[in-house]
Amino acid sequence: MGLVFSSEVRAPLAEVYAWHERPGALARLSPPWLPLRIRSEAESLRDGRAVLALPGGYPLVARHSGYDPPHRFVDELTTSPVPWRHTHEFSAVSADTTRMTDTVETPLPSALLRGMFTYRHRQLAADLAAHRWAAGLLDRSLSQDRRRRSALTVAVTGSSGLVGSALCALLTTGGHRVVRLVRREARNADERSWNPGRPASGMLAGVDAVVHLAGATIAGRFTAEHKREVRDSRLGPTRALAELAGATVDGPRTFVTASAIGYYGADRGDEPLVEDSDPGDGFLAEVVTAWEQAAAPAADAGLRTVVVRTGLVQSPAGGQLRAMLPLFVAGLGGRLGSGRQWMSWIGIDDLVDVYLRAIVDDTLAGPVNAVAPEPMRNTEYTRVLARVLRRPALIPVPAFGPRLILGTEGAAEIAEASQRVLPGVLSRLGHRYRHDDLAAALGHVLGREAGQCVRDQRAGGRASSRSSP
Repeated sequence: MGLVFSSEVRAPLAEVYAWHERPGALARLSPPWLPLRIRSEAESLRDGRAVLALPGGYPLVARHSGYDPPHRFVDELTTSPVPWRHTHEFSAVSADTTRMTDTVETPLPSALLRGMFTYRHRQLAADLAAHRWAAGLLDRSLSQDRRRRSALTVAVTGSSGLVGSALCALLTTGGHRVVRLVRREARNADERSWNPGRPASGMLAGVDAVVHLAGATIAGRFTAEHKREVRDSRLGPTRALAELAGATVDGPRTFVTASAIGYYGADRGDEPLVEDSDPGDGFLAEVVTAWEQAAAPAADAGLRTVVVRTGLVQSPAGGQLRAMLPLFVAGLGGRLGSGRQWMSWIGIDDLVDVYLRAIVDDTLAGPVNAVAPEPMRNTEYTRVLARVLRRPALIPVPAFGPRLILGTEGAAEIAEASQRVLPGVLSRLGHRYRHDDLAAALGHVLGREAGQCVRDQRAGGRASSRSSP
């Protein structure tokens, strides 16, 4: 007997099981709030093993057994001080609906695990839905160009970063091949060495699309050295990669590059900003404008080129939310300065869905604002975050605080930035968000959603829920 969580997902049985067998499944199912790092995924659900690491590097080894496709597999922790045996079971409810049942035998209390399994099942349902609409977009392009394939090969720079790791896992679980462009020597067939200043001529051969995410972090004190690193890590490498993509005969037809809403400047007041709004002023606006222009050689060569202007990414694994969490968890959070600055945010999974769309949607080109439909002021954002965490938000952060860390210019361009950015292009396309509500987005990535469907069998049976998008 043990903890049991059962739900239904709208996808055929064979598709659901196949998703779990693909690379990236463990990464997509791992809750971002847990202090675990994936060292390696299992090569097979039959008898492979996955290795995770706790803080401090303590390894957790999960060995697979009980392989009975498409109905069952088991993983068991062999190095954990706490016993853990997890049985995954799948059964067909109908031709297009599958029931998934997770049974965990462990002495850990069910209250600790409810959020994790709620997250896993909702994440899987949403990912499968994203793969369905992506496949539909590819089918449409197949009727127009028979050279396109339903399974793509996508080259990605910055694949180990916050966005890159999530995107690569989403692509591989969808059946696509990811080629990681790395700055060291390649270790396997799915890696290729990349010299950002002078990429090798054959590096993009056989690739359908390029996603360029690499670049030095913007966060930091705006010293001359830091600003030079931010600029140099973006402009030259982007231009070199775009030129190579355009010149490769058996190369990509699509070039997708990261950008940022810093394009619009640090403070545009209450002006609604859409993709055809003028660029703003300041260091980041100048860098981002030049960064986008550096991708021009790809477009000039006839590649469909998409520039993803990214808002404030919501994930406890990185970015602005990670920096804010310790104060808010301690009940010491609050608005920043006046709290009137606009925050244009997007959940991490909605962001990778935008990148997925940029890869597969042949109607999409040019700049795309990757933000949720409803930006909000800092005061309201902090109020929602505090409510999700069930903490007060009564202690305002004085304006001089960020200036001590980032300097006057850095604080103005990052911490105090106010941009009311709207997803004009995505709205016109009817793009569907997983979470267009901030409370729902934060609840999902922080494990603060209701988990009423999880029951401990030892305490009174099992319950189920329908979890289809």
